[in-house]
Amino acid sequence: MSQSVLRRIAVVTDSAADIPPQLIQKYGIQVEPLILIMGSKNWRDGIDIDPPAFYELLHNSSSFPTTSQPTVASFVECFSEASRDKDGVVAVLVSDELSGTLDSARAAAEKLPDIPIALVDSRAASMQLGFTVLAAARAAESGADLEEVVATARALVGRTHIYFLVDTLEYLHRGGRIGAAARLVGSALNLKPILEIRDGIVTPLTRVRTRRKAMETLLNLLEEQLTEGDQIHMAVLHVAAPTEATSLAEKLEARFHPEELIENECGPVLGAHAGPGTLGVAFYVE
Repeated sequence: MSQSVLRRIAVVTDSAADIPPQLIQKYGIQVEPLILIMGSKNWRDGIDIDPPAFYELLHNSSSFPTTSQPTVASFVECFSEASRDKDGVVAVLVSDELSGTLDSARAAAEKLPDIPIALVDSRAASMQLGFTVLAAARAAESGADLEEVVATARALVGRTHIYFLVDTLEYLHRGGRIGAAARLVGSALNLKPILEIRDGIVTPLTRVRTRRKAMETLLNLLEEQLTEGDQIHMAVLHVAAPTEATSLAEKLEARFHPEELIENECGPVLGAHAGPGTLGVAFYVE
């Protein structure tokens, strides 16, 4: 039996998940784009603008980027298209604490009462969200029904983690997504903060004096959370820092031997909030 016949449930996410295109295609995941805004122009994340184009624009523009959730109408179209020849739709979306995306999805679902639609708040962003989406998509691919796909996704909520370092807190602060890290603003400007997303909110872990030390500290923080023999899934994410990302991925492979190791550049919407130079690791243990 082919995969297209097996897959009874459509899995939807949003572009904040930062899932590599080849995995989106492999598992038939439908991605609803968030909206990037600079000056008087709007772009659909990952459709009208890709990371290289955005970071070049960011470097050359005097405007500061902002973002917006997908519209209700775009989710209505997304859910309608995703549900064709399927028994239902499971949408695993960016943290409700970070975006109004879930609000748009809820309103869209109410307009489609004849389609079984389940919404999951991942309490996460980037590949911390992406891993939950992939777990749901893999369950759907195996033939799981709607309740089983939802249960698979919800079982990972709170178990996926992301640690990331930023060059500056300016982007998180100006974009309104700084969360508990707000208390770091204005303190010791040269220090490099290491942050996490915990319960859907950006939260500070520690600060160090140099980027090199920040990389070492990031690896040590991971080591504190992981045990030899763990079946680990990891993803390295970056914002316009490909060389450092590849170096970090090599270190993770050598030190932790993960079952799965993904390397990807953050999309424009995540990049707009974290800023160039951001480097992070998303992970969970089976």
